[in-house]
Amino acid sequence: MKVLIDTNVALDILLKRQDYPNAFAVFKLAEEKIISGYISASSITDIFFLSKKDLGKKPAKEALKGLLSVFKPAAVIDSHIYHALDMEWDDFEDSVQYIVGESFSADYIITRNTQDFASGSILAVTPKEFLQAITTV
Repeated sequence: MKVLIDTNVALDILLKRQDYPNAFAVFKLAEEKIISGYISASSITDIFFLSKKDLGKKPAKEALKGLLSVFKPAAVIDSHIYHALDMEWDDFEDSVQYIVGESFSADYIITRNTQDFASGSILAVTPKEFLQAITTV
């Protein structure tokens, strides 16, 4: 099973914020190779920038390295950007995330903003919803 984690979930893991227990449980599933986890390459710079504010530069880099040892970067190429620009979604970043998920046939997008992905065909779920879904399978 392939999942794309959204920027907000990655930050929950790194900064131990909002939905940390559930986000960390998703991290553990990827670490144990029960799921294949991905992060959009376009999110990685945002994750570093935002985590650096709380952690400092060196700890943020180390935290990001730890995250990327479990979640693989998913490439963002020019056609993804052009396709996302043509979408009628309110949030361009979410359109890019969605197109990246499509490019590797993601089964889920794990996010705290599920409504932002409602018009897509990839199921967008919160970390908690994802954990509930895979335990009932």
